[in-house]
Amino acid sequence: MSNTEGEKRPPSRGTKHICVPFMSEAHYQDCVDDVTKYRQHLRTLYEQHPELFPQALKKGYTFHDRYQVRKQRYIVRRIKLKATREVFTLRPSFLLPYGIGRTAEVESVLFLRHWGVPFDALAYVFGRNAMFWYRAWLSLGRPNLVGTTVKQATTMPQDLVADEKITWLAGAEVVVPTTVGGNCVLGISVAEHATSAELQIAYGEFKTEALTVFPTYQARSVCTDGFQATREAWRQLFPHLTLVLCFLHSSLKLTERCRGPLRTQVLDRAWFVYHAVTKVQFAQRLRRLGEWGRETLDGALAQTLRKMTRLRTAFTPAYECPQAARTTNAVDRVHNQLDRTLYAMPYCHGHQQSARLAVRAWALQWNFHPYGPRLRHYQPSRSSPFADLNGFHYHSNWLQNLLLASSMGGLRL
Repeated sequence: MSNTEGEKRPPSRGTKHICVPFMSEAHYQDCVDDVTKYRQHLRTLYEQHPELFPQALKKGYTFHDRYQVRKQRYIVRRIKLKATREVFTLRPSFLLPYGIGRTAEVESVLFLRHWGVPFDALAYVFGRNAMFWYRAWLSLGRPNLVGTTVKQATTMPQDLVADEKITWLAGAEVVVPTTVGGNCVLGISVAEHATSAELQIAYGEFKTEALTVFPTYQARSVCTDGFQATREAWRQLFPHLTLVLCFLHSSLKLTERCRGPLRTQVLDRAWFVYHAVTKVQFAQRLRRLGEWGRETLDGALAQTLRKMTRLRTAFTPAYECPQAARTTNAVDRVHNQLDRTLYAMPYCHGHQQSARLAVRAWALQWNFHPYGPRLRHYQPSRSSPFADLNGFHYHSNWLQNLLLASSMGGLRL
């Protein structure tokens, strides 16, 4: 099997691990020692969050065996499903996969990765070595991104925003195609070239992961910039998709070509067009903006404005799909944070597969990162992008919340 074929395969590690929350390590030990207590705890959790368990669990299971994880010196139990005879490991949420550490020991360290703190600095302050923290961070990117982030088909975003971020891998320029929905990153990968074929493969990872979890999923709209390779890739992935052109990118091109009072005047007129209520009104305002530009402006600014007015048919589909995003602000915000993180590394090294895991780890950390104290003060009900999208969280600790959401690799087995 070639390296390319191996990279395309979805990660299989962790699909046979069920992550289970406990009130404390003492509570976990009681359940391990008393099978009756453990069974009652699992029954309660299954009634509350069945998506964390295999579907065949409802047909019964038996406790299969128990073994000790030497790294942390703790006992884990395994269960066997009666219907399928499959064996699953029950892992407590206060432990990282494969027993590499306890969440209480690494949670604050990995939280600093959200702000781009280098691994050497983490090792200097918190001990161990830089490679340990690097591998622990990369492991966050292994689960199914869509399945870990979205827990119900009813909350799966159908209106998306997509764009590419330019970065570097081993000194060579690459792009990071990113798909955002519901203010969460639902798809992200690394492509060597920004061609339609490569972007279709990169964005296709989102489609594959979404259909793996929600087989009937169909994207309704996507907002992109004017890059034709991006738009063609989405047309091929979802033929019935409503494709919306980002109005913000066209406005930014205008700002690059004028300054001072003229810049304010041009932008005011452009955003007046954007705020049109109906499709007909938008077309009328855009036409009048073009007429004003031909009479008033000249040079590169006039040429850019003429080009903008010719894109009317690419802007107006948003009025046929009112739920669609009309700008790519949602993906631009996460790209700003991603750029800071990659700049502090500095950027990616090694193979494309490790770079892909790195951006996926960053994406899941973005989806589960806790909001700051100022936002929580004014909006106490909000805790993270994951909670905003799903309406709940599994655990108050962001890392345990992520580990629980990635139970069985984020899949629905």
